Amino acid sequence: MDLEELNREILSCARCPLHKYRRNAVPGEGSMTLGIMLVGEAPGASEDEAGRPFVGAAGQLLTEALARLGVSRGDVYITNVVKCRPPNNRTPTQEEVETCLPYLLRQIALLKPRRIVALGLVSARTLLSLMGKRVERISDVRGRCFRGLVAGVEVEVCVAYHPAAVLRNPKLRDVFIRDAAAFIGGGLERYF
Repeated sequence: MDLEELNREILSCARCPLHKYRRNAVPGEGSMTLGIMLVGEAPGASEDEAGRPFVGAAGQLLTEALARLGVSRGDVYITNVVKCRPPNNRTPTQEEVETCLPYLLRQIALLKPRRIVALGLVSARTLLSLMGKRVERISDVRGRCFRGLVAGVEVEVCVAYHPAAVLRNPKLRDVFIRDAAAFIGGGLERYF
């Protein structure tokens, strides 16, 4: 299976009740030019409307952070743990995460990122649990990177605040930008 086939499968998925509420499933987009995958928790209203990840206000902040680093959105692969919008933008349930997780794992297996940036608690908790790490609070892991095997791929998972959290609490902006610079804009030369 290639990424295009996987995307078609995600677009027609009806494995959990979220498909009843969505306008569009949101598989992900971008490339592995830099070997980086950005993983959020779930699409919001703007993403559900457009069928693209991180295009609303949080996405604008993410795009701005990337641009400051001289990185185009197309140079990284952007997706979410859950591919359909939960009603009222609520946090995805554990059942929804578990139901959708095979899609993310297949994306990782196909794309083979060198680094995954987990944006927010749901993403950090999900990805780090695959490495045997238990996460209770984002503050316990934010700003740190962990090496391990995910979907058969040796990868470094780095944890940052979700851009939506930064919008809710502007005091986190500088920390978010610093993490983006460290995880996305810096330190990648060792991979090339």
